[in-house]
Amino acid sequence: MLYFVTVNYYSTELIEQLIQSIEDSSTLEYRVIIVNNSPTDVSIYQLECESTVILESGENVGFGAGCNLGLDWVYQQDSQGIVWLINPDTLLGSHGWEQVPNLFAANPEVSILGTIVYEPTGTLWFAGGVFIPSQGAILEKNLLSLEADADYVPCDWVTGCSLLINLGQFSECPTFDSDYFLYYEDFDFCRRYAAQGHIIGVTPKLSLIHAPSSITDTQVKDKFKHSTYSYLKTMEKYSPKRVLMVLFLRLIAHALILSFVKPEIARGKFAGLAQYCQRSPLVQALLSPLKRRGSDVYFG
Repeated sequence: MLYFVTVNYYSTELIEQLIQSIEDSSTLEYRVIIVNNSPTDVSIYQLECESTVILESGENVGFGAGCNLGLDWVYQQDSQGIVWLINPDTLLGSHGWEQVPNLFAANPEVSILGTIVYEPTGTLWFAGGVFIPSQGAILEKNLLSLEADADYVPCDWVTGCSLLINLGQFSECPTFDSDYFLYYEDFDFCRRYAAQGHIIGVTPKLSLIHAPSSITDTQVKDKFKHSTYSYLKTMEKYSPKRVLMVLFLRLIAHALILSFVKPEIARGKFAGLAQYCQRSPLVQALLSPLKRRGSDVYFG
């Protein structure tokens, strides 16, 4: 069975449209699992039915932790199932999703698979991810342009906007790092499991339509807070320390400049920088000698 998992944050209307796009091309048995990150959004329950399950998170736990609730529910039901993590602000594209089981049957070595993603205008939004650690560069690149007939092309990461997981490839339920509230959790997910030997790929056989930032753009400060924190956390984990330091200083400089022209974005960036300094083991290790010295001075 195919399980669609999506995280709701006041997105009932969008999810209703998503489900309709699934039903319009329905030829296979499927279930939709909605993780409700907005407990006061009771309208989401109008979508509950035999093929749609709603799981309550109790609060807004973020995208990664929300996905974990959905993944765990599916894994308990069917540890060999296929999960399609999909954003609320998406619609299935022209490529029929009934190909999914056959695609994994023909390529059982693949653990995590991304799809082509288009914007509503038809502009290509995602077709593969590349990572250059020495530059701290997390890039979107059309990896399918020369291999349009392939079932999939290996890549470094795929977007969580449309990410398929072959649970049969995992000895235990795969999880996102819940410390990522929003942004870069998909990259971290892919790199962690790639390090364990799992194959990550992107396929030209499946596509969907996505309206970028249609949800997060309503909360500008929080958007830049989460993206700044998550980016620095990711660079600390996957890039050399010198690269992290350069990027950290660059973010401070950029936030200072934005203070004069886009203060709301600047406040978000500064909040993300502060959160990173508070949570980062690396920063805390660097500060610990200063803290000890301060204590020695204070206590004589």
